Amino acid sequence: MWLIRSKDKNALSDEELVLQYRQQGDKQAVGVLFNRYSHLVFGVCMKYLKDVDDSKDAVLQIFEKLYTDLLKHDVQKFSYWVHRVAQNFCLMQLRSKQAAKNRADIYNRDEIAATTDFVTENTDQVYEKEKELVMLEEAIKTLNEEQRICIELFFLKEKCYNEITDLTGFDFKQVKSFIQNGKRNLRIYMEKNNHVKS
Repeated sequence: MWLIRSKDKNALSDEELVLQYRQQGDKQAVGVLFNRYSHLVFGVCMKYLKDVDDSKDAVLQIFEKLYTDLLKHDVQKFSYWVHRVAQNFCLMQLRSKQAAKNRADIYNRDEIAATTDFVTENTDQVYEKEKELVMLEEAIKTLNEEQRICIELFFLKEKCYNEITDLTGFDFKQVKSFIQNGKRNLRIYMEKNNHVKS
């Protein structure tokens, strides 16, 4: 009987499987989607993370999170949606790594400053810079998803508009608008919190 049900599930469309999971909580439906799309998600992860083990871990985390996300979102086209979910997940991973690297760089500069003849001055500068970076991270989190992704790719990953268009699927005008509006919103946030002099 289980084999028949499993075979029936394999014959269902993506949208039917999503509906079955949303209505019945049938985790086997998500399992079928995993079998169909794990290779696609792995490919997306490799494109961004450039590491086999990290990409394998990311695939598992993404599909584990789908149990929650599929109940929250009205998914019309699963293949497109899961591709975008994978992109966003990887971008967040890269942002976290970049933030950790920034903090490590600041720590290293702080350690070097402590061994110089200008300990007080350099340490004050490092602490101030660290405070600004922490505030900037907080400010980025307040942006909407599209602005946040474009800002991170443009400033942290140093991608040009055309590269961001290729990576995100946004058109050129959207990318330009998201970056401009994102920069404006970041400045407003920083000024509001007294981290940018008027």
